[in-house]
Amino acid sequence: MQKKIEILAPAKDLIHGMAAINSGADAVYIGAPRFGARSNATNSIEDIAALVKYAHLYHAQVFVVMNTILYDNELETCRQMIWALYKIGVDALIVQDMAIMEMDLPPIVLHASTQANNRDAEKIKFLKEAGMKRVVLARELNLHQIKEINDTADVELEFFVTGALCVSFSGNCYMSVANGERSANRGSCAQNCRLPYNLIDGHGETLIKNSHLLSIKDFDVSDQIPNLVEAGVISFKIEGRLKDIVYVKNNVSYLRQKLDSFLEGSDKYTKASSGKCTFTFDSALNKSFNRGYTDYFVNERHSAIGSWESPKSKGQYIGKLIKTTANAYEIENGEMLNNGDGLCYINENNEADGIYVNKVENGLAYPNVLKELAPGTFIYRNNDAAFIKIVEREDSAVRKIGTTLLLTENETGFELIATDEDGYVSTVKLEHAKEQTKNNLSIEENIKTQLAKTGFTPYTADEINVMFTQNWFLPISKVNEMRRTVYEQLSEIRLANYHREEHQMVKTSHPYPETKLDFMYNVSNKMARKFYERHGVTEIEQAFELQWEPGKSRVMTTKYCIKYELERCPKYHRENMDQKLKEPLVLKQGELEYKLKFNCKPCEMEIWEKDAEFEIEEDHIH
Repeated sequence: MQKKIEILAPAKDLIHGMAAINSGADAVYIGAPRFGARSNATNSIEDIAALVKYAHLYHAQVFVVMNTILYDNELETCRQMIWALYKIGVDALIVQDMAIMEMDLPPIVLHASTQANNRDAEKIKFLKEAGMKRVVLARELNLHQIKEINDTADVELEFFVTGALCVSFSGNCYMSVANGERSANRGSCAQNCRLPYNLIDGHGETLIKNSHLLSIKDFDVSDQIPNLVEAGVISFKIEGRLKDIVYVKNNVSYLRQKLDSFLEGSDKYTKASSGKCTFTFDSALNKSFNRGYTDYFVNERHSAIGSWESPKSKGQYIGKLIKTTANAYEIENGEMLNNGDGLCYINENNEADGIYVNKVENGLAYPNVLKELAPGTFIYRNNDAAFIKIVEREDSAVRKIGTTLLLTENETGFELIATDEDGYVSTVKLEHAKEQTKNNLSIEENIKTQLAKTGFTPYTADEINVMFTQNWFLPISKVNEMRRTVYEQLSEIRLANYHREEHQMVKTSHPYPETKLDFMYNVSNKMARKFYERHGVTEIEQAFELQWEPGKSRVMTTKYCIKYELERCPKYHRENMDQKLKEPLVLKQGELEYKLKFNCKPCEMEIWEKDAEFEIEEDHIH
């Protein structure tokens, strides 16, 4: 049997979800009324039910995100919400808190959120045996590690393919809590990592001023799809439940076309849902929100990944500024620009700055405010007005399910049979007297023309056959009525026959790979505690949110490394080791101050609050 490979798209709401489906998504993930890691992307049960119905018509799936940590007083509300989601036909839940594994649940499929920090093969195998159907892998993994997890755990693997990157290991960022009691694990990330910082060394000297030192580029591993599929990934996830509709349609359509060309002619893999998409725009990742792109660590550590100038979208590189004339800019490739575009450049303070283009004429861009720019400045377009206008139109991405139609006769009149690409059949019978046409001429072509008018239905008629024993007459109004009815019925048949996978949780007690859990396991309620204890854990520290001591905590662990970005890594930049940095390095932003600790053995960096005490490791890399 061929393995299904899916594109999984984000949905802020019902409209974004439907747009993702129309653009070719095989599945969408959306927030419930509560308990999602994006607290400002919530949806009513009614809207999720409408999205489920729309998606299931195309045999696409809907996953609901319930991936915050839960407090004791929320457990019952959460359980009731899960039952409500199950009843409306949701395909799976994406969860972080192990309390959910303890609840009295309907037979709904569970996926382990990336917030559960899924980077260790043994722990992922444990989750599979505990009943998780799928695991959303940590973004920091490389191809070898993914393959090892696939070989060890034998569980469905989902991996991010495009979108923003968290600089921290997901689920292990406590910066927001430490700076004002907003918890990223509770859906309220304050994005401290996107602020500008000064970098100060152990002598108190400022090495770098006012730079976004924890802001990293966006993720794009779309050209690695074949390698990732070979490594075991079956679902490619686009980040972005807060992003606009242009971003969603652009990313989904781009990946749809990329994946389709990989799947074409494959006997091993196939697409995961029905229908074909047509687009009125040429998708390109640099045309919607992006901070520049990196493949992060998929192919190991090999280049800088920081986006230090700005956490904002840089967009598409246009060209260098040639010169400023009277009140306009002459820019390389200026003919690419349109009226209403937003341009971006890095100013002399190393900050992102913007220009709004009023009009473009003879290759010159006339801005609303003329700013002084040095010739040679790199100009990016981060708001492509013409592209946005096309993509925002509802008909810019259309998805249709292929059918064949057969109009034939029976004893009492006629019947129309529609068979779709998945083999579902809808039949409509019409009782009607059989009379020959005037002059006994065939009206077959006329009938076919009417049957081909599938209009706003989710179908196309790819092949139409009319099989009459004689040249019967059939009024056009009747032909149209049969066509309408046969397709309405087909939608009902498709929905009625949609197969949702179910899985009833059974309590397990196989040993968890660790017996002691620190605060990074985010245990914040009695049911999660009970879950771990039953699986052999003897010591469990409370979640950071429940025991936070200001001033001395480790607030982040990351694979991203400022020493590497500065080319002072003892492993990768040995030739620069005569210019060693005096540690501890400190990040400072107003009142905020953090110390950096470098763990070179696992190749990780930790961020600690300013009063923390730790030993600085010597740069010994063996």
